[in-house]
Amino acid sequence: MTVPTTARSAGLLTVLIPAHNEGSSIVPTIHAIDGVLQGANIPHEILVSLDHCTDDTETIVATLAAQLPSVRGSVNPGPGGYGFAVRHGLDVYRGDAVVVVMADASDDPRDIVTYYRELEKGYDCAFGSRFVPGAAVRNYPWSKLVLNRFANGVVRLLFREHYNDFTNAFKAYRREVIDGCRPLLSNHFNLTIELPLKAIVRGYSWTVVPTNWYGREAGESKFLIKEMGSRYVYIILYALIEKYFSRGDYRRTGPS
Repeated sequence: MTVPTTARSAGLLTVLIPAHNEGSSIVPTIHAIDGVLQGANIPHEILVSLDHCTDDTETIVATLAAQLPSVRGSVNPGPGGYGFAVRHGLDVYRGDAVVVVMADASDDPRDIVTYYRELEKGYDCAFGSRFVPGAAVRNYPWSKLVLNRFANGVVRLLFREHYNDFTNAFKAYRREVIDGCRPLLSNHFNLTIELPLKAIVRGYSWTVVPTNWYGREAGESKFLIKEMGSRYVYIILYALIEKYFSRGDYRRTGPS
């Protein structure tokens, strides 16, 4: 964790939601996010990156966009997959900062407000943790929880950081962080660790806040453990090589 030099505006916030066949959950997710951010007077857009949907998700998002000025959808033109969908969103978002939120309502919209306030303090990044005092976790499958705690423990040890929830997709970044982390390499869920690891290694300021996670109420999870192991290892090794052998060539310049 690093400390920013001065407070500064966070500007327009993009809430980026990658969505593949999320017709059963996207409406309450968007309404909850929009309501919370309007109530907090946070300027925002809600960008849904539509990832090769074969259900009614695209039609539903178009209907919501006609009703709510803050909502828009954008179709991922590349290959399907979580990483591709998020990367497409990061190519077309309009905000000065962006927070990645899952479409299944597992993330608490109130935590987006907390992130934004941390960015206003001057931080470049706001990371959530579901495993610190003040956080709440519900309906987390036991097998995934064990793997999550093991994987995060390994990353903490390798990078010598106290943060314990690297694999959580729900994080906020200023635009300059996203630009400073390019090119993005991950095509799948390993993007969830590529972004924070690069941000940390490259010297952007960051803070950690407790966040809530409630589990999916509808639809099916797109995360497949058996397909992700080697992809996570690849990104971890890439970031480790940069951290210890790049001699600071990719670190940000100037104050936070």
